[in-house]
Amino acid sequence: MSSEPAATIGFDDFLKVDIRVGTIVEAAPYPEARKPALKLVIDFGGTIGLKKSSAQITKHYRPEELTGRQVLAVVNFPPRQIGKFMSEVLTLGVPDADGEVVLLAPTLAVPDGGRLF
Repeated sequence: MSSEPAATIGFDDFLKVDIRVGTIVEAAPYPEARKPALKLVIDFGGTIGLKKSSAQITKHYRPEELTGRQVLAVVNFPPRQIGKFMSEVLTLGVPDADGEVVLLAPTLAVPDGGRLF
């Protein structure tokens, strides 16, 4: 599944997006969501701490498999109300061949809170 490239931005624009690594410490089904989703609590360590995220990742991931897994997320978007759940960060993923989300994660364990560069 491919899409057109986004408009060109400057490096300073890229630096405004704060993408960090964190470890999922809780994952639970979110049956009230309009589209199948999981509620995540992610530990970004340091000054960011624990943040919540609603993620449409039910095709490839079960809650019990996610605890302890590191993921990447945008931590400086404003919180977004997803049904009755307040999502504080945007957990990042890319589409598989069917358009289902595959989470982005480091290939080796790294300290929570590390910023993408």
